[in-house]
Amino acid sequence: MRSPAVRVTVGLVAWIALGLAAFFLIRTQRDISRLAASVRAFDLHAREAADALAELRAGQQAYVAAGQGADFWMPKVTATTSAVRTWMVELRQAAASGPARASLMDAEAIVAEFDALDKRARDYLKSGETLMAADVIFTEGGETAANAARHVEQARLADHQAFDAREAEIRAQQAAALGGAAGIAGLIILLLAFAPRQRAVTAAEGPVEGIVEPVPAAPRAAVLSLRPQTPPLLRTAAELCTDFGRVRDVSDLKDLLARAAQAMDASGLIVWLGSTRGADLQPIVSHGYSPQVIARMPAVPKASDNAAAAAYRNGTMQIVLSRPGGLPGALVAPLLVPDGCVGAFSAEVRNNAEGSEAVQALAVIFAAQLASIFAVAASDSADQKAAVQG
Repeated sequence: MRSPAVRVTVGLVAWIALGLAAFFLIRTQRDISRLAASVRAFDLHAREAADALAELRAGQQAYVAAGQGADFWMPKVTATTSAVRTWMVELRQAAASGPARASLMDAEAIVAEFDALDKRARDYLKSGETLMAADVIFTEGGETAANAARHVEQARLADHQAFDAREAEIRAQQAAALGGAAGIAGLIILLLAFAPRQRAVTAAEGPVEGIVEPVPAAPRAAVLSLRPQTPPLLRTAAELCTDFGRVRDVSDLKDLLARAAQAMDASGLIVWLGSTRGADLQPIVSHGYSPQVIARMPAVPKASDNAAAAAYRNGTMQIVLSRPGGLPGALVAPLLVPDGCVGAFSAEVRNNAEGSEAVQALAVIFAAQLASIFAVAASDSADQKAAVQG
């Protein structure tokens, strides 16, 4: 890659890959926001419908309650029933999943049954058979209204589950897009970094007129000094990546974590393992912490409010800034595999290293190596858990 044109072209490819990934993330994030707003609206209307069903039940029971007037409550129950039917139709049209729509269709049928029971109760009241009306209201009417409310609640839960599944799918696509763009950009950066540069050789003194003098061969030491030097941090990262691919047991892995901690200027490293199905994070292997400290560390649920859970949940690096005179800074990188995220790699760093782009890049590189090591273990753990639950 000695040609400037080739270097510019390769750099543009990297920028285009990053731009496409950013555009995809923005678009999918808008889709998630739109789906979330739709779920919130559906949830609100479902709760209103459930409250209206409770009002129907109470209003119908007021027909035969002492001190209440049936002439007041009957029109109110009629109006509420009509409103409930309208809400049922609107909810069914707005439902995002098949199970939610099926539950709402059942709820509509139950509301129609409640309307028929209400007419029977009114007929009994008009004919003076108050006991028969009370029997219909308290035995059949109350249970019918409660069944309709249960079907509405089932529809609300089904809609939430559909949203969660769609959001998880979009998040996995975002992680794949980010991983692909980062891989392309990293490869191009490495190619540009290791590409030999063209060196112009000029003579210190011009040749004597009329005499062609041969250019003397440069000493071997001088030739070696003219070669581009590999940055020490990049060389260390390359050596560690090579050794990560040769890990045979936990002892080898702990030795590599010690070397990684030295490269990142980290006082402690922890590998947290979950699964692509969202199992709780468990500390699997660490460096810089005593066994007693690791043993007291609890499992971290995916929904927890901390950096490890956020990296596991979102598939993006989390940066915890240090505080003067307080806690040190930290970096948490997700362990990404083709099916999603299986865990997190956390590093407690010194000297405000969490703000260093080089240290952040090392965290991402080491997390990628660890993901390839623990991907099979996370998959097996998830399968075993699913088998136990099944």
